Amino acid sequence: MRCLLIACALFATLVQAASAAAFKAPSTTIEPVTTTYWGVTVQDPYRWLEGDTPAVQRWISAQNDYAAHVFATFTHADVINARLKQLAITGPQQSDPKLVAGTLFYLRETPPQAQPVLVAQPWAGGTQRVLVDPNPAGGLLAIEGYWPSPDGSHVAYATQEAGAERTTIRVVDAQGRTLSDVLPNVGGGTSTDALAWDANGRGFVYTRMPLPTSADPTAFYFNSSLYHHTLGNPASSDTPSLGQGFSPVAEWNAMSAANGQVVALVHYGDGSYNAVWTQNGGAWQKVVDSNAGVLVGDDETAVTTAAIVEGKLYVIETADAPKGKIVEVLQSGPQTIVPEGDWAVRAVAAVRGGFLTTEVRGADWRVRHFNADGSLVRTVALPEHGIGVSAVASDSVSGAALIEYSGWVIPQRWVSYDLGSGALTQIYALKPPADYSDVEFTVLYATSKDGARVPVSVIHKKGVAAKSDAPGILTAYGGYGLSQRPFFLGSVLFWIEHGGTYAQANIRGGGEYGEDWHLNGRLTKKQNDYDDFAACARTLIDSGWVARDRLGIVGGSNGGLLMGAALVQHPELYRAVVSFAGDYDMLRVEDSPNGRYNVTEYGTVKDEAQFKALYAYSPYYNVRTGTAYPAVLMLSGANDPRVPPWQSRKMVARLQAASSSGQPVMLVTRSNAGHGIGASFSQRLGDRSAMYIFFANELGLAL
Repeated sequence: MRCLLIACALFATLVQAASAAAFKAPSTTIEPVTTTYWGVTVQDPYRWLEGDTPAVQRWISAQNDYAAHVFATFTHADVINARLKQLAITGPQQSDPKLVAGTLFYLRETPPQAQPVLVAQPWAGGTQRVLVDPNPAGGLLAIEGYWPSPDGSHVAYATQEAGAERTTIRVVDAQGRTLSDVLPNVGGGTSTDALAWDANGRGFVYTRMPLPTSADPTAFYFNSSLYHHTLGNPASSDTPSLGQGFSPVAEWNAMSAANGQVVALVHYGDGSYNAVWTQNGGAWQKVVDSNAGVLVGDDETAVTTAAIVEGKLYVIETADAPKGKIVEVLQSGPQTIVPEGDWAVRAVAAVRGGFLTTEVRGADWRVRHFNADGSLVRTVALPEHGIGVSAVASDSVSGAALIEYSGWVIPQRWVSYDLGSGALTQIYALKPPADYSDVEFTVLYATSKDGARVPVSVIHKKGVAAKSDAPGILTAYGGYGLSQRPFFLGSVLFWIEHGGTYAQANIRGGGEYGEDWHLNGRLTKKQNDYDDFAACARTLIDSGWVARDRLGIVGGSNGGLLMGAALVQHPELYRAVVSFAGDYDMLRVEDSPNGRYNVTEYGTVKDEAQFKALYAYSPYYNVRTGTAYPAVLMLSGANDPRVPPWQSRKMVARLQAASSSGQPVMLVTRSNAGHGIGASFSQRLGDRSAMYIFFANELGLAL
């Protein structure tokens, strides 16, 4: 789940037509629907906004118009837009590296290019060649994932359009020539795309979804399973391979090894754990059950929590080791290779003679190198604080591996790690258009309601003391075991250079301290996330880094839910809120297609204890009439397959009717956007512009 993006062209068009005069929020008709859960009667006043009727479309247009009028009253929009565009035009941006058969594959975007292209380059240096360029399709077609064949002679890649995430796989050869293979219905929304090549490179297994029918138009979202495809054959001739009938909410990753072994990892719902299956020239065999706690990982289209090391299958298990241990999968049972330590192991990658682990502890990240037997070679000499490790690209042949990292003041860079000497050689660094040397960070620890210590990183001008008068922005995520890394500031520099502070909190629900941190922020313990966030907000204010009446908060997706909970539970703490594509009516989440995937993380109203927890924190049902709520900007995409846009519609309607503060509560809905996956450069820039114009005006940034 990730943030939705909104095009700046939308605001430009609407604001030009808007009057700067005050404009009252549209009124919303109340049509209450009453439901009883476990003896509790719940009234939903805006259920009708869940529909796609002409009345709903008129309501959406009226809300967009209202937002345009409010934005027309904001000052310095041109200055903010110009600076953000300047900061966005960096040198080429490279991501998602994979090292296969002596070739480095990756995605490359050169702003203001709309979408990244797929590139191949000899490892560890040589001429780049573009294999796939989706930009001629108009800017909304995006590469969602790609998988090189074992010898690097072919690459399968998945594309989706306009944020809808209904993916199609195609294949190119090493020269970028497109083959005839077209495989539709690969994935949609949370249902991930997965692919693993046969050892001979003549075919692969991949995920495939059922086609929707008139009787069940949502069938496309469920019952993902693996099929086998042979190059050159039509998709209609592909054969079932594994997973047919497993679960409606099955989600897959897959990989193959040089010895011909294929490994498939499957979990049933977001925030749950993988079962592991293997195939070696014959039938599939389940080798690890989901109760072992094998992590899912952060990459939706690649395996990062299992590796083939010297022909042996290693996985990260957490069931009896919450911070993670590396085990070898044997027929006789798992054998521990690296026991649980003080850091949480979140990824493993095979290298020649051993493997690398990516580990996190609070706000800090590191990479360690082990021999195949689990003996430590060394901790890789990366910066100790203020960075996040986002990828490792390696194979079992090369004498070097690629490590990708960035930091608050360190632009994204790739280093070649020499397995023998431990030396690091920089092979790529993002070239920013501005000087970030006048920025530094400070890590604070907030004490949550139950005593938990929660890290919060504060980014500010170098040498500036905490003096209680600065406007600040706080963000967090807190879900699915996903760890929030330090990242290169990029456009955040605009906020800091004008005297603002920016903060990121590592609240529970994430994986920053392992699975205990995750599990204590999900299901009936989800309220811990919100208590952590409030504690971080108070710490920022009490420590003097942010003025008491000048704190803004921002989050998206699960972080959007966090924004909703934060503003209804502690409206006095926040002056302004920006929320992208959040769930707010937690009793209705599982009634949407993607919501069924979230039951494992959020819970279900069909369980009494989980219903009580959901109802207690559900932002929509905790809006109180006559409360002085902060200024609110919500954004949603009409094509979002992960969080239905009606969630934002209902929440905004309720806040507009209830708030006594006089502050604006706005919703902007984009017709060509989804949950943010595959958004174009202009959409991403528009997202930042809307957020910073709103925050600068509501929080009083000095411009």
